[in-house]
Amino acid sequence: MTMTSGLRKLALTAHVISSIGWLGAVAGFLVLAVAGLTSEETGIVRAAYVAMELVTRFVIVPLCLASLVSGIVQSLGTPWGLFRHWWVVAKLVLTLIATAILLVHTRPIGYMAEVTAQTTLSGADFSKLRIQLVVTPAAGLLVLVITTVLGVYKPRGLTRYGWRKRRERRVATNENDTKRSIDVDDEH
Repeated sequence: MTMTSGLRKLALTAHVISSIGWLGAVAGFLVLAVAGLTSEETGIVRAAYVAMELVTRFVIVPLCLASLVSGIVQSLGTPWGLFRHWWVVAKLVLTLIATAILLVHTRPIGYMAEVTAQTTLSGADFSKLRIQLVVTPAAGLLVLVITTVLGVYKPRGLTRYGWRKRRERRVATNENDTKRSIDVDDEH
């Protein structure tokens, strides 16, 4: 199923906005996580973790899901397809992994926001979790940059499914050309 030009541009716009928005929101989250980990000021630490929870719930998760859905719609409605090219498959797999990790990590993010809203943290309190809240989004940011690069450069390489579809399309085209030439010969 190929989309019309207008619908394809709309789907592409939605995908680009949600994907780059997701990347930017994760970068902002990372800044807050570093501030929460390194700051000595109680107010900054408390504000950072509370803000991280809000950004995750109301910005990162919706943009992540919008990026995933719009990417699938975009690939299904264009000649690229969902499983024809390695770069599309790689983007899909990386996005699914990033989405799963994000959804698993929403609980610890919410926990830290709750703890910091109710108590004052010392530098050693929850140090492993606080470090995790820096490392995970840093890795996520790297994954999002990789998916962006794949989407821009579109490296060559068909999957087995892509090669089969290409071969089927060529056979069908050749059969139609042969049939047309026979029909033309019959008319003369």
